[in-house]
Amino acid sequence: QVQLVESGGGLVQPGGSLRLSCAASGSIARVYVMGWYRQAPGKQRELVARITSGGIKNYADSVRGRFTISRDNAKNTVYLQMDSLKPEDTAVYYCNTVPVNYAWGQGTQVTASS
Repeated sequence: QVQLVESGGGLVQPGGSLRLSCAASGSIARVYVMGWYRQAPGKQRELVARITSGGIKNYADSVRGRFTISRDNAKNTVYLQMDSLKPEDTAVYYCNTVPVNYAWGQGTQVTASS
């Protein structure tokens, strides 16, 4: 079973940027779609960005134009560049396949607050 380890979160002021990384313990080269999810306190986990093995990207309306997803199959890593962060982006961020096929990692906390 592939394990996922997310990192790169932190506390940032609104308008700031963070870059998240998700390292997989096994190959993701054959995984068709990888995605970033987030879960805010009291809310359900939601998919915010996804990328196919061919590099096609899709975003939730709430993050389109501010977040950029990418993947490096050689490094078995998926990234999420987050710019112009808003307080409503505050959540624990996770990566996984789309649809979900692996166990969830521990996630990484992102807090956008002044």
